[in-house]
Amino acid sequence: MRRTLEGRASRSWGQPCNEGKYLAAECIHGLDQALCDVCTPKPVPKAEVGAPKVVRRRLPVAKPRVAGTAGASVARGDHRVYHVTHISNLEGILAAGALLSDSQHPQPRVDISSAGNREERRSVTVGERTVADFVPFFVNPDSAMWQGIRASMPDPRLASEVRAMAPAEFVVLVSTPDKAGSDCAVAVGDAADAGTRFATSRESAWRELGRLRADEELSASAEFLVHERVPVDAVTLIGVANDRARNEVRDVLGAAGFSTKVSIYPPWFARA
Repeated sequence: MRRTLEGRASRSWGQPCNEGKYLAAECIHGLDQALCDVCTPKPVPKAEVGAPKVVRRRLPVAKPRVAGTAGASVARGDHRVYHVTHISNLEGILAAGALLSDSQHPQPRVDISSAGNREERRSVTVGERTVADFVPFFVNPDSAMWQGIRASMPDPRLASEVRAMAPAEFVVLVSTPDKAGSDCAVAVGDAADAGTRFATSRESAWRELGRLRADEELSASAEFLVHERVPVDAVTLIGVANDRARNEVRDVLGAAGFSTKVSIYPPWFARA
């Protein structure tokens, strides 16, 4: 039977009712007061203050060094080398199937080297050979000579007409030491300078390339030299300045039956 309000009011809270049980106190929300999180909020447990967390900085793992070597080495496929030539020379290079050293008598349409520089390179020896017996590559895409060409600066190593040429008239043929050839050397500086030191074995050449990576100034003048010829198939990329040059290079490649990757990379051709 339904209880009346008067009947509820006549009892004191907490006192036994007719059934012999105690009535729980209700809150304004109609719930047992002890169960209402609003009227009787539960105490927030205090966070225990522990020892501060120690964060250890992860140190780089040191690379092992091989006994008997001085300085870092470099994987043969982990380093790029760069050969700069005029775009009009590309057709002759493809016809020969290779980049040829001066001693192999290539016939470039545009010879960017001065006659005096060629004579000097023919006189400087690398072991039992001369610098002219090698195909030259830069080890830095921003080499000092290439900067000079882009800046139209006078340079006795360059033909005088080069100063009038725009950087976009040139292409950069990119390879790696392992693809270019194992019969190689590294000139730690200008190869035509009689005072330049050469690394003439493959192992010492790789070590020099590793050192040059950490020395931007020295790498700007250094050269990677490959004996006599570098097959066109060893060129992994041809860098050009713009769409016009890319289209021209692709046409020349297609006519010669080559499919070398051609990429536009303006920073390589920016005026220095």
